[in-house]
Amino acid sequence: MNYPYMPKSTALWLIENTALTFEQIADFCGMHELEVKNIADAESSKVQGLNPILNGQLTREDIAHCEADPTARLTLREEIVRAQTAQNKRGIGYTPKLHRQNRLGGILWIIKNYPELSDGQIAKLMRSTNPTVSSVRNKTHKSYSIIQIQSPLVLGLISESALHEAIAKAQKTNKK
Repeated sequence: MNYPYMPKSTALWLIENTALTFEQIADFCGMHELEVKNIADAESSKVQGLNPILNGQLTREDIAHCEADPTARLTLREEIVRAQTAQNKRGIGYTPKLHRQNRLGGILWIIKNYPELSDGQIAKLMRSTNPTVSSVRNKTHKSYSIIQIQSPLVLGLISESALHEAIAKAQKTNKK
């Protein structure tokens, strides 16, 4: 299932500007119904509403149809789904603040498990830089002593398909 970008902001906008049920909004945004209710109940919110119509994720007709039929569900427009799918295949995307400190642990995990990958390939996979990867590989990174090895696959920092593609490319290069 594909969800909108910035789901809480989208949920807030849908709560404030439509007559959709909490269940419909929760299904569309990939949230629990109680999360949507809490967003609606919050008197002051640090989250700013994001109009899914202006950014092309929904159409007015989709919203009107779902407002008229409480059993109907909103779905992202096909162009957005294709764009998200293409982005996931490349393995490139936004790294949440929560996982940014785990990036070094992910780099170390890849180095230990797939030493055939070059620094450049690892940097591209992990959205880092060659000097950072090199310093982790050489154990000279300033934070090396506190790095916790964690799988970037489990953390969602990279996709499994992107890792497999990089490994296949490295093995192909090494055979030459």
